Amino acid sequence: MRVSLSKSDRSFSVSPERPVLDAALDAGLNLPHSCKGGNCGACRARLLEGAVRYPNGPPLGLSDAEVADGFILLCQARAVSDLRIETIEISTPDQAVVKRLPSRIERVQHLSHDVLGVFLRLPAAEGFDFQPGQYIDVMLPGGRRRSFSIASPPHDSTLLELHIRRVQGGEFTEQLFAEPLSSRERGMLLSIEGPLGQFVYRPADAPMLLVGGGTGLAPLKSILRHVIEKDLPRQMTLYWGVRSERDLYAHEELLDLVRRAPAFRYEAVLSEPSAAWKGRRGWVHEAVLHDFERLDASDIYASGPPAMIAAVRGEFTRCGADPARLFFDSFDYAPDTLERQRTTAATKS
Repeated sequence: MRVSLSKSDRSFSVSPERPVLDAALDAGLNLPHSCKGGNCGACRARLLEGAVRYPNGPPLGLSDAEVADGFILLCQARAVSDLRIETIEISTPDQAVVKRLPSRIERVQHLSHDVLGVFLRLPAAEGFDFQPGQYIDVMLPGGRRRSFSIASPPHDSTLLELHIRRVQGGEFTEQLFAEPLSSRERGMLLSIEGPLGQFVYRPADAPMLLVGGGTGLAPLKSILRHVIEKDLPRQMTLYWGVRSERDLYAHEELLDLVRRAPAFRYEAVLSEPSAAWKGRRGWVHEAVLHDFERLDASDIYASGPPAMIAAVRGEFTRCGADPARLFFDSFDYAPDTLERQRTTAATKS
């Protein structure tokens, strides 16, 4: 079946079993998207012709009114017929070319009890240009993908730094955590595709408010290092939300950035801290709202789990945040990982 973009002469093929978004990415089309889990709504497109189905049920990121208005979510939709859709193809002269490249795991670092720092080396003969905040896809058998944000900045890209959290039932992450460290250091080979994503640093003069949840810190770290190490004149405040003290896997590194950059402020917010914790408690978005009566003066970058992104988009807008200056990256599990988790839970019950 064919999918045609109404605003261009581009089209691509898709099988009935694959998400439309995955087929578009395989065809080299960088369509708007973020979480790939059906929660954030970033891949919303208007269906002009044809029909789709949702094998996992109606996606949460699409309201009844949007469905009635003809919108679909490309990350979840499967084509039932040829399609014609209305969306935006992200393609500008200064955008890096999306490439599929081999990579080798050069180094692995245990950052916390459930997060690995994985450092990838790309072929020396291949250039890989990306913008701070973008991500790569690790290609798995059967055309499946796992998305990971790049935590290192473009000017320090000899090794690409990824923050990988262990996911129960996760095919790729379970493999990484299960293998002996020595075998990883010898260099597991991966096929990656990127750079991808529109969650990128945007030059401006306004103060920057960065809100991260868990490993959603990774793209924010790339942005932070880019601004600080390039001596760009921006005021930045980072709120990083995690569960407990042991989840603050980059705490000392962030404190070091504070010491190096007087215009950078950092707040760690813990939702389930120990009694000994002297810092901020609660939900990370609520800490921001406590500190900022109005949010109309800042460019806001939010990256983390879907529930956090939903709270930021809703509550920050009500407090004056300009939707055009609110940039977000929603982290979610891949659909086949969610299915394995559901199957495992059903088996154990």
